[in-house]
Amino acid sequence: MKTRRGWRANKKAPENRYRLGLLRAMTAAARLSRDRRARIAAGAVLLVAVAAAVWVHLAGRQDGPPDTRARQYKEFDACLLTGDKGIAQGTDAASAWEGMQRASLETRARINYVPVSGEQSVAGTRPFVNSLMQRHCGVLIAVGASQAQAAHEAAANHPEVRFVLVDGASTAGRDNAENVTVAEPGASLPGAVADVIRRAVAASGQ
Repeated sequence: MKTRRGWRANKKAPENRYRLGLLRAMTAAARLSRDRRARIAAGAVLLVAVAAAVWVHLAGRQDGPPDTRARQYKEFDACLLTGDKGIAQGTDAASAWEGMQRASLETRARINYVPVSGEQSVAGTRPFVNSLMQRHCGVLIAVGASQAQAAHEAAANHPEVRFVLVDGASTAGRDNAENVTVAEPGASLPGAVADVIRRAVAASGQ
């Protein structure tokens, strides 16, 4: 019996060695496969990084002169002060903005608009007027009763700025100052605003 068991053990030994060798080979192959996938993944990442670097380099280059179609604005700002509705369609502010756009195309003056938020009163509007004065607006168009009144108050302290007041109310005496223009709402408003900006830009020497 001992001889038989020994024979069986000896018979299984080659098979066990074979299985162990196969297992080791499979483990090495799996490790090699993982290493290969890692190398492939690393290579792919490197390739993407190189491509991105090349693209950034090429994008940053500019062959030839700059695009002459790019609009170059003058150092002159025309500012529009409106109520909380801004330049909503159908409002006097929208008509004034139309005139400002027209003048900007002709003179290359920069234009912008600022709606008054919060309390719609002269007191609530003054901080917005002061802010626009600090931004050195060459022309200030104020649309609305509160906006026109606050702008008219500032006109005396800023003779270098052209003020256009649009409120549709009685404006007697407001046009006495040389730097104040009263514009009536309606179809003529865009043209009146554009004309003030044209003259202001020309006078500035820009």
